Amino acid sequence: MLVFDPSYYRRCACKAPAVDDDGAPILLANGKPKMRMLEANCPKLSQKGHGTWYFYFELEAGEGGKRRRLRRGGFATKNDAKAKAEEIYRDAMGGADVLSDATVGEDLHTWLKRKRGLARTTRHGYEEHIALYLEPHLGHIKRRDLRLRHVEAMYDAIERENSERLLHDAKVVELQEARDAAYTAWVRAAGKKEERRITRRAYLDANAALREGRKGKRKITSPATMHRINATLSSFLGSGIKRGEYVTNWAAMVELPAVKRAKALVWTPERVEEWKRTGQKPSPVMVWTPEQTGQFLDFISDDRLCGMWHGFIFRGPRRGEMCALPWAEVNLTRSWFRISAQIVEIAYRQYDEAPKQDSVRTVTLDSQTRELWREWRTTQAKEREQWSGEKAWVESNRVWTHEDGKPLHPDWISRRFNRLVELSGLPPIRLHDTRHLSATLALLGKADIKVVQERLGHSSRQITSDTYTSVLPQLMTAEAESTSAVVPRSPQKKETPPREARRKPEPETEEGSGERPEADEDGPNEGLRPAA
Repeated sequence: MLVFDPSYYRRCACKAPAVDDDGAPILLANGKPKMRMLEANCPKLSQKGHGTWYFYFELEAGEGGKRRRLRRGGFATKNDAKAKAEEIYRDAMGGADVLSDATVGEDLHTWLKRKRGLARTTRHGYEEHIALYLEPHLGHIKRRDLRLRHVEAMYDAIERENSERLLHDAKVVELQEARDAAYTAWVRAAGKKEERRITRRAYLDANAALREGRKGKRKITSPATMHRINATLSSFLGSGIKRGEYVTNWAAMVELPAVKRAKALVWTPERVEEWKRTGQKPSPVMVWTPEQTGQFLDFISDDRLCGMWHGFIFRGPRRGEMCALPWAEVNLTRSWFRISAQIVEIAYRQYDEAPKQDSVRTVTLDSQTRELWREWRTTQAKEREQWSGEKAWVESNRVWTHEDGKPLHPDWISRRFNRLVELSGLPPIRLHDTRHLSATLALLGKADIKVVQERLGHSSRQITSDTYTSVLPQLMTAEAESTSAVVPRSPQKKETPPREARRKPEPETEEGSGERPEADEDGPNEGLRPAA
């Protein structure tokens, strides 16, 4: 076994004229003397504080018995040099390549090239994390020098950037409000031509300032994104450890902000009123009630893609799965369709991609949606005939297409859905929220959570129950009543008032009259009658 026996020495950067064997100075072509490093021969090394400490020690021999010596220097004290020597030796014994001068940035790109068989979206995510975060913050660090403090410093820098972006966003909001105010003043300016000219100029200036202020605007790096970045770094370091390039997975030691998953909420009447008043959604993920869902379906009953919207709401596929669905995977006779492909969108470009194993599934159609899909197939056939003349029909064999047969883009579907929701006057939900809505409606219909999990293509029941179901008011009311009903109670009796309270008071007579006023049937004595 190799014995750890480092040697320590001091060196400085002092120089002196170089001389030949006869002691004559060596001159350069310009006539100036050639300088040499004094190194261990510097007379000042005997002085305390002059020069820096170095060390070297032998590593295990390489291939063919080749000698491997590690040397490091530049330490202020001998103790610093000793500490670093021990640290490097531990890394070497752990399998790290301590002699390599490779950087983290070089290793990141090499690692990504070796990752074969990645899904396109996964590879794109890795590329973004490397380009925007890992390489700018860690890429310059040598492989052997990477430590936890470097990774933590990266996330500290990201949070500082977030603070700067928040300030920038606030500034953009101010500029937008100023632009809107200038536009309103311009529209309201009436009568004098000079006033309209001035207000128009003010609006144009405010609009130009807003365009300039929006330059360089970037999204906040959310805690969820930080966790995904860290997952990429962890995968990279884990691979490096297996290859003997790294010793420790520093990403596993980082403490990141907790990810708060948005809770899906139902659009109750109270929340709808608050939304109408403020324009703010109480949660990023919102779900319609059955009544609101029915209103939307009634509103879009004449829409060309009515059947597709029914499919989203009642069956809950992802938009990429619906875009990729071919007629070959649809059986309307037996009321099912099979999801075995999806369209992914990267920079608005579409790519066919196989979904995850749990997402490959067969989904049963309800009778109403099945009939709408039958009608849609007839409509699509008519559109094919209409485009068979001078215009070119695109034969994509997809279920959902434009009038000319071109497949629908996932982003187009989202924009179309948002527009229909806006026109319907209903409180807003996103297209992806229809997956939550589908699961919630199934829960109201007393469907088994396992069946819903398989229909939505989730890997576990927990994801379906924790994330994709919302508790509707009807279920909350039923639960409250059923809980109180399980406790038996005896008939309730009113308490008998004390004897003094049961004594009938003498009614007062009107002044100047000897008659007593007659009491109503539910008069003052009604509450004093003994309980039955």
